[in-house]
Amino acid sequence: MSGGSSTDEFSVLVLASDLGVDARPFLSTQNHDEEQESWHDCAQHLSSDEDFSDLDLLHFFRLEGSDNCGNRIFRIVGKYYPATIVSAERLKRYVYHKIRSELPDGPFCIVYMHSTVQKEDNSPGVTILRWIYEEMPSDIKDRLQTVYFVHPGLRSRLVIATLGRFFLSGGLYWKIKYVSRLQYLWDDIKKGQVEIPEFVKGHDDVLEHRPLTDYGIEPDPFHMNEMPSSACSFGKYEGRWSSRDYGS
Repeated sequence: MSGGSSTDEFSVLVLASDLGVDARPFLSTQNHDEEQESWHDCAQHLSSDEDFSDLDLLHFFRLEGSDNCGNRIFRIVGKYYPATIVSAERLKRYVYHKIRSELPDGPFCIVYMHSTVQKEDNSPGVTILRWIYEEMPSDIKDRLQTVYFVHPGLRSRLVIATLGRFFLSGGLYWKIKYVSRLQYLWDDIKKGQVEIPEFVKGHDDVLEHRPLTDYGIEPDPFHMNEMPSSACSFGKYEGRWSSRDYGS
């Protein structure tokens, strides 16, 4: 048995598996310089004539107006993103293409609409989004001022609250601002500066009348409150019976 001791260092990271977080990015030995190189490689290999017209037609990621601080707005509509048919690599190239070709100099913000998003159909996954963000040049990260997270679900809040400080770097965790209702969005962005899809407005109305839905609780799943009152029905029969002559 050798008397020498090993100088190898290791670390252990425990993740909550029930939150649906992929641990693979944490297990990678890729360093920051390699990530930056990967991003710039993407830029070098992004053909100027690559066709993204199919993704543009979906309108899930597009440049719009400005918030009250003058930051340009990138609007992201989660429901419009077809996660099952768009690869992570193509999504990364598309994001870079939009930033490079459309975003002017200066600060910007993101308005992300999470309304009615289905994890299986519309979410590329937290790790993929983190991968794209981490490989952005530092100046782009610095220019991002705020992420307005519209209609966050309970699952999203839990994941960000428990793992956000470790999972999201570059100060991104502190840039997220939850917006539970559209009326609160107008405190930071004037109406007309960002287009709100009709289904987002409809979802906002549902949350307004059923606030427990914010926390994944449906207070009236069978819509019993919309059924006629039984008292009224009994009243009709009671009046009918009382009008009969039973020989009393």
